[in-house]
Amino acid sequence: MDGDGAVRAETTTLEVGEDRRGREVDVQCYTAGSGDPVVLLHGCGLDAATVSYRYLLPELAEDHRVHAIDFPGHGHSDKPSTRYTTAFFRRVLRAYLAELGVESPSLVGISMGGSVALGHALDHDVDRLVLVDSYGLGGDAHWRPAASVGLRIPLVHRGWWRSLGSSQATVRGHLRSVTAGTPPEDLVEDVYAAVQDDAVGRTVRSWQRSEFRASGLQTDYHDRLAGLETETLLVHGESDPLLPASWSERAADLLPNAQLEVYERTGHWPPRERPERFNADVTGFLA
Repeated sequence: MDGDGAVRAETTTLEVGEDRRGREVDVQCYTAGSGDPVVLLHGCGLDAATVSYRYLLPELAEDHRVHAIDFPGHGHSDKPSTRYTTAFFRRVLRAYLAELGVESPSLVGISMGGSVALGHALDHDVDRLVLVDSYGLGGDAHWRPAASVGLRIPLVHRGWWRSLGSSQATVRGHLRSVTAGTPPEDLVEDVYAAVQDDAVGRTVRSWQRSEFRASGLQTDYHDRLAGLETETLLVHGESDPLLPASWSERAADLLPNAQLEVYERTGHWPPRERPERFNADVTGFLA
């Protein structure tokens, strides 16, 4: 992209301490374009700003000022030894918006990033909201009992993470279990690069341990949706094996101003499995 549309990477130091306990963290930010602000929030672990939003960011920048951040513990941001929770990532978002001086952006969030975006929208002004195969819309999932047990065995999770990132072939095999059909090769390459740091694996385990409880999933906002007036676009892959499309379908019924798009033959990663349709839907909704 040329001129104002060029994607620029820069590091911003944010204060994300809880209450009076200060903690500074350096966060990698990608910005492009001009116009109304849009902030893109990625998912946990296998993701980063330039993974989920590799194709959406430059397209949105044609009409918006777009900001995509690598959450701490991911991508090129700091990966401190801390307790990673949805509440922590929400503090990161609030600190970033305060640093920008932006009070009412549009938010786009996928998977875990969707729960961060939704949680923020429930408590703060947001112009428009896009939730993509979003976490935070349901209280339990079929895989949660086994996951909550495995997470309490450190060597099991560490071994899984190292095996996952050992080659592009192992990444491709894992992506086949969360996408529909054969994953795009450029997605395999991007995810392989994203999972090479063991510190990212520690982030994943920390966040999952905080969320995947013995009694259910920790973050579930569905009972608050009826009070959210923000115009919302829900996108969900019909074949998502992690977070069922029924979550977004129910959310569309509960939200006062919601639009739902369910993609056939699509799993957990619509921005990379169906980039052309996804980009058209999101840019059209935010126009």
